[in-house]
Amino acid sequence: MSDLFLAATAWREGAFESDLLIETDGARITDIRPAPQGGATPLARRLRLAGPALTDLQVNGSGGRMLNSDPSAETIAHMVATQRQRGTGWILPTLITCEADRLARCVDAALEAWGLPGFLGLHVEGPHLNVARRGTHSAAFIRPLESATLDQMRRLRAAGIPVMLTLAPECVPTAMIRALADMGVVVSAGHSAADAAETCVGLDAGVSCFTHLFNAMPAMESRRPGILGTAINSDAFAGIIVDGQHVDYAMVALACRARPLPGRMFMVSDAMSTIGGPDHFELYGERIAVRGGALVNAAGALAGAHVDLVTCLRNGVTEVGLDLTEAYAMAALVPRDVMGLPRPALRTGMALDEVLFLDEDLARVTP
Repeated sequence: MSDLFLAATAWREGAFESDLLIETDGARITDIRPAPQGGATPLARRLRLAGPALTDLQVNGSGGRMLNSDPSAETIAHMVATQRQRGTGWILPTLITCEADRLARCVDAALEAWGLPGFLGLHVEGPHLNVARRGTHSAAFIRPLESATLDQMRRLRAAGIPVMLTLAPECVPTAMIRALADMGVVVSAGHSAADAAETCVGLDAGVSCFTHLFNAMPAMESRRPGILGTAINSDAFAGIIVDGQHVDYAMVALACRARPLPGRMFMVSDAMSTIGGPDHFELYGERIAVRGGALVNAAGALAGAHVDLVTCLRNGVTEVGLDLTEAYAMAALVPRDVMGLPRPALRTGMALDEVLFLDEDLARVTP
């Protein structure tokens, strides 16, 4: 059975286009064509935006499963499937601070799962962080960068698997940062208390990204810009969680306006297993639960996010005040730039679980 959609805005062939008719057969896009000019528009479901599904570079869990709890190919597949049901077509499953043998098992799982549609690569967040800015990461596993981590990064890169490694640049020798960048690892600074000078050293050594801007880093001050002010002033990419819990919407707007180059801000969900799953889980033996729309531990501190990327996109427009095309780019296109991957585009034959349709209220439309 075919369906016809009229998209006011669509990302296609590397540019946004207006007023496109998109026909589907329930499984794939079968035709894309301009809407008739100056004539009657065929009966069609109206969309505010159509484009490739979103890309999330920080997904810790989904559908009741956490990668840390079960670092297996099955967990990766389950996370991908859960996210695809919610409009995010490609993810970096994210392993947070843990033991070296768990990292090795996760790399084994990534190698086994590689080639699965929607599995874009791996994000290893920690364990080489500043313990003072560890957030929900376990202090017991935080340690200096070691050869075991370098070996696992080499395994991933040798297989052609994109990988992001979040570390605290003040805690890692510059030679090791440079070695990671040289092997094609996207080195992201996060969970850090670096001052401006230490951050600049990291950038010079190969840091190209910042992990969840504002969170797990000290606030900037008039005489101490620190890692946060330096990140905003830099040409590097920066991820940000737009759930209204981790960062005030006014601060999201400020950061987006302040960046010296366009196309350097991107959204992440930092989603946990509660997306498409139960409202609680265990991490490091501690119960994490949804409370007031936020994920918190027993002390009431944030511990990941209970949000999907489509909701973050909508928040970017309705709460932050971003233009829809900018918000979409932050959730679908810039993440590809971060990882050095080509941007997707709407095309005939595209599977519908790789497509995002949004209605006038920016709610996801299921073709």
